[in-house]
Amino acid sequence: MYSPDTTKYLIQIHLETEGVVDKPDVVGAIFGQTEGLLGEDLDLRDLQRTGRVGRIDVQIVSRRGETSGDIFIASSLDRAETAILAASLETIDRVGPCVAHVHVECIEDIRVAKRKKIIERAKELLLDAFEEDSIDSQDLLDEVRESIRIEKVRSLGEERVPAGPNVEESDAIIIVEGRADVLNLLRYGIKNSVAVEGTNVPKIIVSLCEKKTATVFLDGDRGGELILRELLQIADIDFVAYPPRGKSVEDLSRKEIVKALRNKVPVEYVRDQVERDIRKVSLNHESQSTLYPYSPNISEEKESDLRSVGEHPVSSSIGEEQIQPVSGSGDGTTIPAVSMPPIENGGNATLGWHIGAIRGSGLGRFLSPDLSTIRDFQPGEFCDLLKEYGAESAGVLLDQVVDQKMLDFAAEKGLEFIAAREFLGIVKRPTTLRMVNI
Repeated sequence: MYSPDTTKYLIQIHLETEGVVDKPDVVGAIFGQTEGLLGEDLDLRDLQRTGRVGRIDVQIVSRRGETSGDIFIASSLDRAETAILAASLETIDRVGPCVAHVHVECIEDIRVAKRKKIIERAKELLLDAFEEDSIDSQDLLDEVRESIRIEKVRSLGEERVPAGPNVEESDAIIIVEGRADVLNLLRYGIKNSVAVEGTNVPKIIVSLCEKKTATVFLDGDRGGELILRELLQIADIDFVAYPPRGKSVEDLSRKEIVKALRNKVPVEYVRDQVERDIRKVSLNHESQSTLYPYSPNISEEKESDLRSVGEHPVSSSIGEEQIQPVSGSGDGTTIPAVSMPPIENGGNATLGWHIGAIRGSGLGRFLSPDLSTIRDFQPGEFCDLLKEYGAESAGVLLDQVVDQKMLDFAAEKGLEFIAAREFLGIVKRPTTLRMVNI
């Protein structure tokens, strides 16, 4: 109907004739009756020849001996010239042999219509087409930096193990499980990690451990435990770091990674626990916690006794004797009697003997340095009584679940060991406090 590239305005004219006419009759009437009317500059034929006026589009229908319809003329003239041209068309009074009535209905500014369409479409794009609600310059920087770091992942040795760019130059290395772990550490600027990629530890990692300070940072699942056992046997490991419970190294945030590496444990504390766990499995004893570090401050006699816990459980099939009820915290509360195994051969009570007494009772017990009972109590009284008895106690037994808060409180009060039914939600393991499962 008109060229959108040159059109500024669209003239819409309504036509009615008192007879039947065809489109060529209408077009001939327009050219014939406007010729010479507006002078040479606005002659319709010349304007159409030069492209300043588009073709004339006629849309008419004949009914009951009369014809009516609309005429559309596209114009690239200015507003005044377009208005003059439109007004001249209203002078047409005959089409062919029929009387005609011509009226200009409107002159539409095509650019306004385009602008409306642009605005409506822009609104749709603004709401739907953008992938994100906002563009953060920091996000762009982080994405670019991350791509650079990922490109820097190297392959070491004949096994082509993934490693950060600074592994060979650094004095220390961090051993992780897979490439995804290397990428996550690299994402936060840690460039000295190397991946074992399975339980078959590559020779290049064994060689690196001989020359550098090596920290093992593995997932806390079964696979991580097996890899750690192999590394302890064939490589010179210095430290072990633990991710938060239930999380993998590849999913950790920067804060969690830094915290885990800062709380790494010397390998000497871990090696003994691993050996104990292996012995427990071989004896078909249930191992409820693995790889808990223990304190080097405990005396050799008590350390030997601690190691015996869980390996030689005290039998309760021998005749039992009762401990008399003792008062609670002074408010008249009475703690129920605890079923106790006898002390064999008239010797002193051991930690294993106390654990056998507390296990299944739902109570707690403070023990002195010589492993005599200081006080039995209800577990809910632990935090309050620890303030009173912590200074004279070597440790405490709790037939309940111990969380991070209770563990920190016990370490703060100077206890050497804490024995509990289960440890849950432990992220930071105090190096001065031994943790034992009862």
